[in-house]
Amino acid sequence: MLREMTVNIALVVLLLLVPFTAMSLGEPFIVTLATKVAILATAAIGLNIAIGHGGLVSFGHAAFFGIGGYAAGILASHAQNYEPLTMWPFTIEGTQQMLVIWPVALVAGGIAALAIGALSLRTSGVYFIMITLAFAQMVFYFAVSWPAYGGEDGLPIYVRNSFPGLNTLAPLDFFGICFVWLMIAAGLSFVLSRSRFGLALQGARQNEARVRAVGIDPYKVRLVAFVISGMITALAGALYADLNRFVSPAMLSWQTSGEIMVFVILGGVGRHFGPLAGAALFILLEHWLGGVSEYWKFLLGVLLLLVVLFARGGLVGVLTRERTHG
Repeated sequence: MLREMTVNIALVVLLLLVPFTAMSLGEPFIVTLATKVAILATAAIGLNIAIGHGGLVSFGHAAFFGIGGYAAGILASHAQNYEPLTMWPFTIEGTQQMLVIWPVALVAGGIAALAIGALSLRTSGVYFIMITLAFAQMVFYFAVSWPAYGGEDGLPIYVRNSFPGLNTLAPLDFFGICFVWLMIAAGLSFVLSRSRFGLALQGARQNEARVRAVGIDPYKVRLVAFVISGMITALAGALYADLNRFVSPAMLSWQTSGEIMVFVILGGVGRHFGPLAGAALFILLEHWLGGVSEYWKFLLGVLLLLVVLFARGGLVGVLTRERTHG
């Protein structure tokens, strides 16, 4: 436990040092990479709550990631065009205020997770995996065929959304926002795992019959966990849309779901900072190997295979010399 805590602190400190060092060296692109790591790690923490704590292997979390992104993009586009968003019987003004966009992304992600989870959680195993994938693909094809917001061409955000007192166009300022959200998500994951709710969730994963015997409904516990998971991933999607100043159906694709799952597996399933380690390793490989060969994902696949076969605790497990996580 102490060793894993040391590794977690080292990962956080390293992530903090990278952008400040990069700015001192005049390398703002490295700051962007560090910001991308923080955002994708936040999305993976959302998935890790479902997989690591609840045993819910979802292959559709790109739906929540993309919904959060489109929430940010749609509100920003209406603010930029000075046109209100009409959703009968309501008329909503567009906004570029992050403090307004984030709650909208959280609520949208939560509603989507509630609807998808309510149906998907009536199944288990491979059926659950395929149903979550099917729902995500439904949302993906809806976005592709939605011409009002760019369709398959996507939706640009011309100016990054604003936060009071900060210049969000400054690389370090925006990194700071994303880093704070990463810490909040990781802290929430830790608190949940130690709470009575978290213990009930882990109990439902390990022995559903015993949980029912003590009067707890595993379905409701899993559904709440799935909704929390979707909300965190949706928030990460809103941040990712601001990072790129662009939203597209690619955020909703099954490849995105796969990448988020890869972050969790590489870092260590169930490890609170495993998603950070996994996202950082993935981005590093993409940056370094992408310039060497266009087939760099083949090498990533080999690494993932080695992790699954020989390091089931992921990168954090290797660093702590533990192979499994109870």
